[in-house]
Amino acid sequence: MKGAAEHTESEPSMELSSLLHDLHLSPSSSSEKPLPSASLPPITELLSRLQEADWWAELQVAYSSVSALIGCALCRSVRTTPPLCPLGLSRHPDPSGSGCSALTARWELCGNVGGQSGVLLSVCPPVCVFSVTHFQDRPWTSPASRAAARSLQEALLRAGRWRDSAHLLTGDEENRGMLGEILDVLQPQLSKDVWTRCEAVKFVFAWTLLQVTRPSLSPHLSRLLPPSLLLNDHYRPENCMLGVHCLHHIVLNTTPADLRQFNRAEVVYGRFQTPVHVRGCCHAGVLPGLLDLLAVLEKPPSSLGPSSSHRKPCRHDDVLRLMLTHMEAENKVALRRVYAAALPPYVDRMGVAVCRHLRRLERVVLGYLEVRDSPEETSRLKMLEVLEKSIRTAWPRMACRVDVLLRCLLKLLLDVSVDSGLSDSVRQQLTNQTSLCIKLLDGCSHGDVQRLLEQIDSSCCSSEVLCCLATVTTRTGR
Repeated sequence: MKGAAEHTESEPSMELSSLLHDLHLSPSSSSEKPLPSASLPPITELLSRLQEADWWAELQVAYSSVSALIGCALCRSVRTTPPLCPLGLSRHPDPSGSGCSALTARWELCGNVGGQSGVLLSVCPPVCVFSVTHFQDRPWTSPASRAAARSLQEALLRAGRWRDSAHLLTGDEENRGMLGEILDVLQPQLSKDVWTRCEAVKFVFAWTLLQVTRPSLSPHLSRLLPPSLLLNDHYRPENCMLGVHCLHHIVLNTTPADLRQFNRAEVVYGRFQTPVHVRGCCHAGVLPGLLDLLAVLEKPPSSLGPSSSHRKPCRHDDVLRLMLTHMEAENKVALRRVYAAALPPYVDRMGVAVCRHLRRLERVVLGYLEVRDSPEETSRLKMLEVLEKSIRTAWPRMACRVDVLLRCLLKLLLDVSVDSGLSDSVRQQLTNQTSLCIKLLDGCSHGDVQRLLEQIDSSCCSSEVLCCLATVTTRTGR
Protein backbone atom coordinates (compact mmCIF):
# COMPACT_ATOMS: atom_id res chain seq x y z
CA MET A 1 0.00 0.00 0.00
CA LYS A 2 2.89 2.34 0.74
CA GLY A 3 4.29 1.77 -2.75
CA ALA A 4 0.90 2.42 -4.31
CA ALA A 5 0.55 5.66 -2.32
CA GLU A 6 3.98 6.81 -3.44
CA HIS A 7 3.11 5.96 -7.04
CA THR A 8 -0.15 7.92 -6.77
CA GLU A 9 1.60 10.97 -5.30
CA SER A 10 4.27 10.88 -8.01
CA GLU A 11 1.78 10.89 -10.91
CA PRO A 12 0.75 14.59 -10.57
CA SER A 13 4.41 15.53 -10.19
CA MET A 14 5.36 13.62 -13.38
CA GLU A 15 2.43 15.14 -15.28
CA LEU A 16 3.39 18.63 -14.15
CA SER A 17 7.02 18.05 -15.18
CA SER A 18 5.96 16.90 -18.64
CA LEU A 19 3.69 19.90 -19.09
CA LEU A 20 6.43 22.30 -18.02
CA HIS A 21 8.77 20.56 -20.42
CA ASP A 22 6.26 21.07 -23.26
CA LEU A 23 6.07 24.75 -22.32
CA HIS A 24 9.90 24.95 -22.21
CA LEU A 25 9.76 26.26 -18.63
CA SER A 26 11.94 23.61 -17.07
CA PRO A 27 15.51 24.64 -16.12
CA SER A 28 17.08 22.13 -18.54
CA SER A 29 15.17 23.38 -21.54
CA SER A 30 15.42 27.13 -20.88
CA SER A 31 18.92 27.40 -22.30
CA GLU A 32 18.38 25.05 -25.22
CA LYS A 33 15.04 26.31 -26.54
CA PRO A 34 14.47 29.93 -25.60
CA LEU A 35 11.37 30.25 -27.80
CA PRO A 36 8.39 27.86 -28.05
CA SER A 37 7.71 26.10 -31.35
CA ALA A 38 4.54 26.50 -33.35
CA SER A 39 3.53 22.89 -32.73
CA LEU A 40 2.70 23.49 -29.06
CA PRO A 41 -0.97 23.33 -28.07
CA PRO A 42 -2.75 26.54 -27.04
CA ILE A 43 -2.21 27.79 -23.49
CA THR A 44 -5.92 27.41 -22.71
CA GLU A 45 -5.71 23.71 -23.50
CA LEU A 46 -2.66 23.28 -21.24
CA LEU A 47 -4.39 25.11 -18.39
CA SER A 48 -7.42 22.90 -18.74
CA ARG A 49 -5.16 19.85 -18.56
CA LEU A 50 -3.53 21.27 -15.42
CA GLN A 51 -6.89 21.90 -13.80
CA GLU A 52 -8.01 18.33 -14.50
CA ALA A 53 -5.43 17.06 -11.98
CA ASP A 54 -6.73 16.36 -8.48
CA TRP A 55 -3.93 18.22 -6.75
CA TRP A 56 -4.81 21.42 -8.62
CA ALA A 57 -8.28 21.48 -7.07
CA GLU A 58 -6.84 20.64 -3.68
CA LEU A 59 -4.34 23.49 -3.94
CA GLN A 60 -7.06 25.93 -5.02
CA VAL A 61 -9.29 24.94 -2.10
CA ALA A 62 -6.39 25.14 0.38
CA TYR A 63 -5.30 28.58 -0.81
CA SER A 64 -8.87 29.89 -0.87
CA SER A 65 -9.59 28.55 2.60
CA VAL A 66 -6.41 30.09 4.00
CA SER A 67 -7.18 33.49 2.48
CA ALA A 68 -10.80 33.43 3.66
CA LEU A 69 -9.92 32.33 7.17
CA ILE A 70 -7.18 34.94 7.54
CA GLY A 71 -9.58 37.65 6.45
CA CYS A 72 -12.27 36.32 8.79
CA ALA A 73 -9.82 36.20 11.70
CA LEU A 74 -8.86 39.83 11.21
CA CYS A 75 -12.42 41.00 10.60
CA ARG A 76 -13.68 39.37 13.79
CA SER A 77 -11.03 41.19 15.81
CA VAL A 78 -11.77 44.68 14.47
CA ARG A 79 -12.88 46.88 17.34
CA THR A 80 -15.56 48.64 15.32
CA THR A 81 -17.40 45.49 14.25
CA PRO A 82 -20.29 43.97 16.23
CA PRO A 83 -18.84 40.42 16.45
CA LEU A 84 -16.17 41.65 18.90
CA CYS A 85 -18.61 41.91 21.81
CA PRO A 86 -19.51 38.71 23.68
CA LEU A 87 -23.16 39.08 22.67
CA GLY A 88 -22.22 39.35 19.03
CA LEU A 89 -19.96 36.34 19.32
CA SER A 90 -22.85 34.30 20.63
CA ARG A 91 -25.05 35.26 17.68
CA HIS A 92 -22.42 34.75 14.97
CA PRO A 93 -20.81 31.32 14.79
CA ASP A 94 -17.03 31.34 14.92
CA PRO A 95 -15.52 29.51 11.91
CA SER A 96 -12.00 29.57 13.31
CA GLY A 97 -12.28 26.22 15.08
CA SER A 98 -13.42 24.30 12.03
CA GLY A 99 -10.99 26.24 9.84
CA CYS A 100 -8.09 25.33 12.11
CA SER A 101 -9.10 21.69 12.03
CA ALA A 102 -9.23 21.69 8.23
CA LEU A 103 -5.88 23.42 7.90
CA THR A 104 -4.34 21.11 10.49
CA ALA A 105 -5.34 18.09 8.44
CA ARG A 106 -3.72 19.62 5.36
CA TRP A 107 -0.53 20.41 7.22
CA GLU A 108 -0.37 16.84 8.49
CA LEU A 109 -0.28 15.72 4.86
CA CYS A 110 2.48 18.25 4.13
CA GLY A 111 4.42 16.97 7.09
CA ASN A 112 4.36 13.44 5.71
CA VAL A 113 6.05 14.63 2.52
CA GLY A 114 8.94 16.23 4.42
CA GLY A 115 11.12 19.22 3.66
CA GLN A 116 10.30 22.89 3.17
CA SER A 117 8.54 22.99 -0.18
CA GLY A 118 7.72 26.16 -2.05
CA VAL A 119 4.00 25.82 -1.34
CA LEU A 120 4.64 25.37 2.37
CA LEU A 121 6.89 28.43 2.58
CA SER A 122 4.37 30.50 0.61
CA VAL A 123 1.33 29.61 2.73
CA CYS A 124 3.15 29.42 6.06
CA PRO A 125 3.16 33.18 6.92
CA PRO A 126 -0.63 33.77 6.67
CA VAL A 127 -1.37 30.45 8.38
CA CYS A 128 0.99 31.36 11.23
CA VAL A 129 -0.70 34.75 11.60
CA PHE A 130 -4.07 33.01 11.66
CA SER A 131 -3.06 30.52 14.34
CA VAL A 132 -1.43 33.17 16.54
CA THR A 133 -4.56 35.31 16.24
CA HIS A 134 -6.66 32.51 17.72
CA PHE A 135 -4.52 30.62 20.23
CA GLN A 136 -4.27 33.64 22.56
CA ASP A 137 -6.94 34.30 25.17
CA ARG A 138 -8.79 37.21 23.56
CA PRO A 139 -12.44 38.31 23.28
CA TRP A 140 -12.78 36.88 19.76
CA THR A 141 -11.56 33.39 20.76
CA SER A 142 -13.14 30.48 22.59
CA PRO A 143 -11.60 27.47 24.36
CA ALA A 144 -12.35 25.32 21.31
CA SER A 145 -10.84 27.79 18.85
CA ARG A 146 -7.75 28.24 21.01
CA ALA A 147 -7.19 24.48 21.20
CA ALA A 148 -7.69 24.12 17.45
CA ALA A 149 -5.30 27.03 16.76
CA ARG A 150 -2.62 25.47 18.97
CA SER A 151 -3.01 22.19 17.10
CA LEU A 152 -2.66 24.07 13.82
CA GLN A 153 0.52 25.75 15.03
CA GLU A 154 1.99 22.42 16.10
CA ALA A 155 1.11 20.86 12.74
CA LEU A 156 2.75 23.81 10.97
CA LEU A 157 5.94 23.34 12.98
CA ARG A 158 6.03 19.64 12.18
CA ALA A 159 5.43 20.25 8.49
CA GLY A 160 8.31 22.71 8.24
CA ARG A 161 10.66 20.76 10.52
CA TRP A 162 10.86 23.66 13.01
CA ARG A 163 11.57 22.97 16.67
CA ASP A 164 9.36 25.69 18.12
CA SER A 165 7.82 29.06 17.27
CA ALA A 166 11.09 30.93 17.79
CA HIS A 167 12.83 28.55 15.38
CA LEU A 168 10.03 29.08 12.84
CA LEU A 169 10.68 32.82 12.92
CA THR A 170 14.48 32.88 13.01
CA GLY A 171 15.41 29.60 11.30
CA ASP A 172 18.95 28.24 11.05
CA GLU A 173 21.36 26.91 8.45
CA GLU A 174 19.06 24.03 7.49
CA ASN A 175 15.59 25.53 7.96
CA ARG A 176 14.53 28.89 6.63
CA GLY A 177 13.06 31.44 9.05
CA MET A 178 9.76 33.16 8.26
CA LEU A 179 10.06 36.39 10.28
CA GLY A 180 10.43 38.64 7.24
CA GLU A 181 7.47 37.04 5.45
CA ILE A 182 5.25 37.25 8.53
CA LEU A 183 6.12 40.93 8.89
CA ASP A 184 5.14 41.34 5.24
CA VAL A 185 1.69 39.98 6.11
CA LEU A 186 1.35 42.25 9.16
CA GLN A 187 2.90 45.38 7.69
CA PRO A 188 -0.23 46.74 5.92
CA GLN A 189 -2.11 46.57 9.23
CA LEU A 190 0.66 48.23 11.29
CA SER A 191 0.59 51.72 9.78
CA LYS A 192 -0.23 54.74 11.93
CA ASP A 193 -3.76 55.21 10.62
CA VAL A 194 -4.81 51.55 10.38
CA TRP A 195 -3.48 49.57 13.35
CA THR A 196 -6.12 50.83 15.80
CA ARG A 197 -8.90 49.39 13.62
CA CYS A 198 -7.75 45.81 14.12
CA GLU A 199 -7.54 44.60 17.69
CA ALA A 200 -5.69 41.41 16.82
CA VAL A 201 -2.77 42.83 14.87
CA LYS A 202 -1.05 44.37 17.90
CA PHE A 203 -1.14 41.08 19.81
CA VAL A 204 0.15 39.11 16.83
CA PHE A 205 2.94 41.64 16.35
CA ALA A 206 3.87 41.59 20.05
CA TRP A 207 3.89 37.79 20.12
CA THR A 208 6.09 37.71 17.02
CA LEU A 209 8.53 40.24 18.43
CA LEU A 210 8.84 38.58 21.84
CA GLN A 211 9.78 35.26 20.20
CA VAL A 212 12.81 36.78 18.46
CA THR A 213 16.03 37.16 20.46
CA ARG A 214 19.60 38.21 19.82
CA PRO A 215 21.18 38.04 17.24
CA SER A 216 18.20 37.49 14.95
CA LEU A 217 16.43 40.69 15.97
CA SER A 218 18.98 43.27 14.76
CA PRO A 219 18.55 42.62 10.99
CA HIS A 220 14.81 43.36 11.33
CA LEU A 221 15.13 46.28 13.74
CA SER A 222 14.00 48.86 11.19
CA ARG A 223 10.68 46.99 10.81
CA LEU A 224 10.13 46.07 14.46
CA LEU A 225 10.90 49.40 16.14
CA PRO A 226 8.29 51.71 14.49
CA PRO A 227 5.22 49.59 15.45
CA SER A 228 6.55 49.33 19.01
CA LEU A 229 6.86 53.11 19.19
CA LEU A 230 3.30 53.48 17.87
CA LEU A 231 1.98 51.21 20.61
CA ASN A 232 3.96 53.05 23.28
CA ASP A 233 2.64 56.43 22.11
CA HIS A 234 -1.04 55.44 22.31
CA TYR A 235 -3.38 57.06 24.82
CA ARG A 236 -4.84 53.76 26.07
CA PRO A 237 -2.80 52.42 29.01
CA GLU A 238 -2.97 48.80 27.85
CA ASN A 239 -1.52 49.72 24.44
CA CYS A 240 1.15 51.87 26.08
CA MET A 241 2.10 49.00 28.37
CA LEU A 242 2.31 46.60 25.43
CA GLY A 243 4.58 49.04 23.63
CA VAL A 244 6.78 49.34 26.72
CA HIS A 245 7.25 45.55 26.81
CA CYS A 246 8.10 45.50 23.11
CA LEU A 247 10.63 48.33 23.45
CA HIS A 248 12.23 46.72 26.50
CA HIS A 249 12.57 43.44 24.59
CA ILE A 250 14.21 45.30 21.71
CA VAL A 251 16.67 46.99 24.09
CA LEU A 252 17.62 43.65 25.68
CA ASN A 253 18.06 41.77 22.39
CA THR A 254 19.73 44.37 20.17
CA THR A 255 23.40 45.25 20.17
CA PRO A 256 24.23 48.71 21.61
CA ALA A 257 25.81 49.74 18.32
CA ASP A 258 22.58 49.05 16.41
CA LEU A 259 20.55 50.93 19.01
CA ARG A 260 22.79 53.96 18.86
CA GLN A 261 22.73 54.01 15.07
CA PHE A 262 20.41 56.64 13.56
CA ASN A 263 19.81 58.00 17.10
CA ARG A 264 17.41 55.13 17.88
CA ALA A 265 18.43 54.89 21.54
CA GLU A 266 17.67 58.58 22.08
CA VAL A 267 14.23 58.16 20.54
CA VAL A 268 13.44 55.17 22.76
CA TYR A 269 14.77 57.06 25.80
CA GLY A 270 12.36 59.90 25.10
CA ARG A 271 9.44 57.50 24.72
CA PHE A 272 10.32 55.72 27.97
CA GLN A 273 10.30 59.01 29.86
CA THR A 274 6.79 59.99 28.73
CA PRO A 275 4.93 57.27 30.71
CA VAL A 276 7.02 58.05 33.80
CA HIS A 277 5.64 61.58 33.75
CA VAL A 278 2.00 60.94 32.91
CA ARG A 279 1.07 57.25 33.16
CA GLY A 280 1.65 55.60 36.51
CA CYS A 281 0.34 52.22 35.37
CA CYS A 282 3.28 51.84 32.99
CA HIS A 283 6.02 52.18 35.62
CA ALA A 284 6.33 48.43 36.16
CA GLY A 285 7.79 48.01 32.69
CA VAL A 286 9.23 51.47 32.13
CA LEU A 287 11.65 51.69 35.06
CA PRO A 288 13.53 48.41 34.33
CA GLY A 289 13.55 49.30 30.64
CA LEU A 290 15.04 52.71 31.37
CA LEU A 291 17.75 51.11 33.48
CA ASP A 292 18.75 48.78 30.64
CA LEU A 293 18.61 51.58 28.09
CA LEU A 294 20.81 53.88 30.17
CA ALA A 295 23.60 51.30 29.94
CA VAL A 296 23.42 51.71 26.15
CA LEU A 297 23.44 55.51 26.21
CA GLU A 298 26.26 56.10 28.70
CA LYS A 299 28.66 54.49 31.13
CA PRO A 300 27.18 53.81 34.57
CA PRO A 301 28.48 56.16 37.29
CA SER A 302 29.51 53.14 39.37
CA SER A 303 31.95 52.06 36.63
CA LEU A 304 34.03 55.23 36.85
CA GLY A 305 37.32 54.63 38.64
CA PRO A 306 38.89 56.60 41.47
CA SER A 307 40.90 58.59 38.91
CA SER A 308 37.70 60.32 37.82
CA SER A 309 37.92 63.23 40.22
CA HIS A 310 34.77 64.89 38.94
CA ARG A 311 31.72 62.84 38.06
CA LYS A 312 29.46 65.03 36.00
CA PRO A 313 25.68 64.62 36.37
CA CYS A 314 24.26 62.38 33.67
CA ARG A 315 21.02 60.72 32.59
CA HIS A 316 21.24 58.30 35.51
CA ASP A 317 20.95 61.30 37.84
CA ASP A 318 17.98 62.62 35.91
CA VAL A 319 16.09 59.34 36.08
CA LEU A 320 16.86 58.74 39.77
CA ARG A 321 15.85 62.31 40.64
CA LEU A 322 12.57 61.86 38.77
CA MET A 323 11.92 58.52 40.48
CA LEU A 324 12.51 59.93 43.96
CA THR A 325 10.25 62.90 43.21
CA HIS A 326 7.41 60.61 42.19
CA MET A 327 8.03 58.20 45.05
CA GLU A 328 7.86 60.94 47.64
CA ALA A 329 4.43 62.07 46.46
CA GLU A 330 2.95 58.65 45.64
CA ASN A 331 0.12 57.43 47.87
CA LYS A 332 -1.11 54.35 46.00
CA VAL A 333 0.13 51.14 47.57
CA ALA A 334 0.43 49.27 44.25
CA LEU A 335 2.60 51.97 42.67
CA ARG A 336 4.68 52.32 45.83
CA ARG A 337 5.54 48.62 45.50
CA VAL A 338 6.54 49.12 41.86
CA TYR A 339 8.78 52.05 42.72
CA ALA A 340 10.31 50.24 45.70
CA ALA A 341 11.12 47.18 43.59
CA ALA A 342 12.82 49.31 40.91
CA LEU A 343 14.89 51.52 43.22
CA PRO A 344 17.67 49.11 44.43
CA PRO A 345 19.12 48.49 40.94
CA TYR A 346 19.30 52.24 40.34
CA VAL A 347 21.16 52.80 43.62
CA ASP A 348 23.55 50.01 42.65
CA ARG A 349 24.13 51.60 39.24
CA MET A 350 24.81 55.03 40.77
CA GLY A 351 27.57 53.85 43.08
CA VAL A 352 29.16 56.61 45.13
CA ALA A 353 27.36 59.18 42.97
CA VAL A 354 24.26 58.43 45.05
CA CYS A 355 25.64 61.03 47.48
CA ARG A 356 24.14 63.68 45.23
CA HIS A 357 20.66 62.36 46.09
CA LEU A 358 21.02 61.39 49.77
CA ARG A 359 18.75 64.07 51.17
CA ARG A 360 15.81 63.13 48.97
CA LEU A 361 16.62 59.42 49.24
CA GLU A 362 16.52 59.67 53.03
CA ARG A 363 13.04 61.21 52.98
CA VAL A 364 11.78 58.47 50.65
CA VAL A 365 13.25 55.64 52.75
CA LEU A 366 11.83 57.03 55.99
CA GLY A 367 8.42 57.57 54.45
CA TYR A 368 8.18 54.08 53.00
CA LEU A 369 9.42 52.34 56.18
CA GLU A 370 6.70 54.01 58.23
CA VAL A 371 3.82 52.69 56.08
CA ARG A 372 2.60 49.14 56.61
CA ASP A 373 2.57 46.97 53.47
CA SER A 374 1.25 43.60 54.65
CA PRO A 375 1.11 40.72 54.10
CA GLU A 376 4.40 40.46 52.17
CA GLU A 377 5.85 43.87 53.15
CA THR A 378 7.45 44.26 49.73
CA SER A 379 7.99 48.01 50.00
CA ARG A 380 9.63 47.84 53.42
CA LEU A 381 11.97 45.02 52.44
CA LYS A 382 13.08 46.87 49.31
CA MET A 383 13.59 50.10 51.23
CA LEU A 384 15.75 48.28 53.77
CA GLU A 385 17.79 46.92 50.86
CA VAL A 386 18.16 50.46 49.49
CA LEU A 387 19.25 51.72 52.90
CA GLU A 388 21.82 48.96 53.22
CA LYS A 389 23.31 49.71 49.78
CA SER A 390 23.37 53.44 50.51
CA ILE A 391 25.14 52.98 53.86
CA ARG A 392 27.77 50.70 52.34
CA THR A 393 28.39 53.05 49.42
CA ALA A 394 28.14 56.48 51.04
CA TRP A 395 29.18 55.63 54.63
CA PRO A 396 31.12 58.91 55.24
CA ARG A 397 27.87 60.85 54.74
CA MET A 398 25.84 58.72 57.17
CA ALA A 399 27.25 59.90 60.49
CA CYS A 400 25.03 62.99 60.48
CA ARG A 401 21.96 60.87 59.70
CA VAL A 402 22.40 58.18 62.34
CA ASP A 403 19.90 59.60 64.83
CA VAL A 404 17.03 59.91 62.34
CA LEU A 405 17.66 56.54 60.71
CA LEU A 406 18.15 54.69 64.01
CA ARG A 407 14.89 56.07 65.39
CA CYS A 408 13.03 54.87 62.27
CA LEU A 409 14.62 51.40 62.38
CA LEU A 410 13.80 50.88 66.05
CA LYS A 411 10.21 51.93 65.44
CA LEU A 412 10.07 49.44 62.57
CA LEU A 413 11.27 46.65 64.88
CA LEU A 414 8.54 47.46 67.37
CA ASP A 415 5.84 47.54 64.69
CA VAL A 416 6.94 44.21 63.27
CA SER A 417 7.05 42.53 66.68
CA VAL A 418 3.40 43.40 67.47
CA ASP A 419 1.95 42.92 63.97
CA SER A 420 -0.10 39.72 64.09
CA GLY A 421 -0.88 39.83 60.37
CA LEU A 422 2.67 38.98 59.32
CA SER A 423 3.86 35.49 58.63
CA ASP A 424 6.90 34.16 60.46
CA SER A 425 9.07 34.20 57.34
CA VAL A 426 8.26 37.84 56.52
CA ARG A 427 8.78 38.89 60.14
CA GLN A 428 12.14 37.14 60.19
CA GLN A 429 13.22 38.84 56.95
CA LEU A 430 12.28 42.26 58.24
CA THR A 431 14.02 41.66 61.56
CA ASN A 432 17.24 40.41 59.98
CA GLN A 433 17.40 43.21 57.43
CA THR A 434 16.72 45.85 60.07
CA SER A 435 19.40 44.41 62.35
CA LEU A 436 21.90 44.51 59.49
CA CYS A 437 21.15 48.18 58.82
CA ILE A 438 21.62 48.99 62.52
CA LYS A 439 24.98 47.22 62.49
CA LEU A 440 26.07 49.23 59.45
CA LEU A 441 25.00 52.45 61.13
CA ASP A 442 27.01 51.48 64.19
CA GLY A 443 30.09 51.10 61.99
CA CYS A 444 29.53 54.53 60.47
CA SER A 445 29.12 56.17 63.88
CA HIS A 446 32.24 54.50 65.42
CA GLY A 447 30.22 52.68 68.11
CA ASP A 448 27.80 55.45 69.08
CA VAL A 449 24.83 53.27 68.14
CA GLN A 450 25.85 50.58 70.64
CA ARG A 451 25.99 53.11 73.45
CA LEU A 452 22.50 54.31 72.57
CA LEU A 453 21.13 50.75 72.41
CA GLU A 454 22.43 50.01 75.92
CA GLN A 455 19.82 52.41 77.30
CA ILE A 456 16.94 50.23 76.02
CA ASP A 457 15.42 47.77 78.51
CA SER A 458 12.36 45.58 78.86
CA SER A 459 10.18 48.54 79.86
CA CYS A 460 10.54 49.97 76.36
CA CYS A 461 10.01 46.93 74.14
CA SER A 462 9.33 43.23 74.05
CA SER A 463 11.82 40.44 74.65
CA GLU A 464 11.93 39.65 70.91
CA VAL A 465 13.17 43.16 70.14
CA LEU A 466 15.73 42.97 72.95
CA CYS A 467 17.07 39.69 71.56
CA CYS A 468 17.35 41.26 68.13
CA LEU A 469 19.21 44.28 69.48
CA ALA A 470 21.51 42.03 71.47
CA THR A 471 22.93 40.70 68.20
CA VAL A 472 24.37 44.16 67.44
CA THR A 473 27.49 43.49 69.49
CA THR A 474 30.23 43.69 66.92
CA ARG A 475 31.17 46.68 64.91
CA THR A 476 30.76 46.49 61.15
CA GLY A 477 33.73 47.54 59.11
CA ARG A 478 33.42 50.45 56.78
